[in-house]
Amino acid sequence: MPTQGFALFESAIGACGIAWGERGVAGVQLPERHANATRDRLSRRFPDASEAVPPPNIQQAIDGIVALLRGEARDLSNIALDMEGIPPFRQAIYAVLRRIPAGATLSYGEIAARLGGGSDAREIGEAMGKNPFPIIVPCHRVVAAGGKPGGFSASGGVATKLRLLNIEGARVGDAPTLFGNLPLAARPGQGR
Repeated sequence: MPTQGFALFESAIGACGIAWGERGVAGVQLPERHANATRDRLSRRFPDASEAVPPPNIQQAIDGIVALLRGEARDLSNIALDMEGIPPFRQAIYAVLRRIPAGATLSYGEIAARLGGGSDAREIGEAMGKNPFPIIVPCHRVVAAGGKPGGFSASGGVATKLRLLNIEGARVGDAPTLFGNLPLAARPGQGR
């Protein structure tokens, strides 16, 4: 089924993008170096889509993403995703990820255990790298063994991942965060 449209939107981390079809969100694009690069990336990912005003359900998804990236506690697990063409095993991984709350993390091994132990970190890592729905399917909340950040395939790599986790108030590794004990809304720059 063809993608119907895409739009750019501003967030606390820069110009993001979203594409949609009849079944829901077809993809999310984290910021590139500038808005035109984000637009170009979306156009390459979804060549049959035209830039358009998002319909109400997609605007609600955008509003949720923007709020989450502003540091507000938001649950994006009810956003409809167009999973056509995504293999069932990756869909199962993404379902586990969508249940990780903001501010929390799971290791690759913990995800494998939740999937019944029949997969390994490499398979899960591959699914993370192919995630078409970052933020909605929060692959940034997946960490390596021992709480180490692990990799991240979006523009900016691990620095972007750590920024996203910091916005959400998640701890990575053993290092305490400066504002880690404050409620999310009370942290400087958060919850406004």
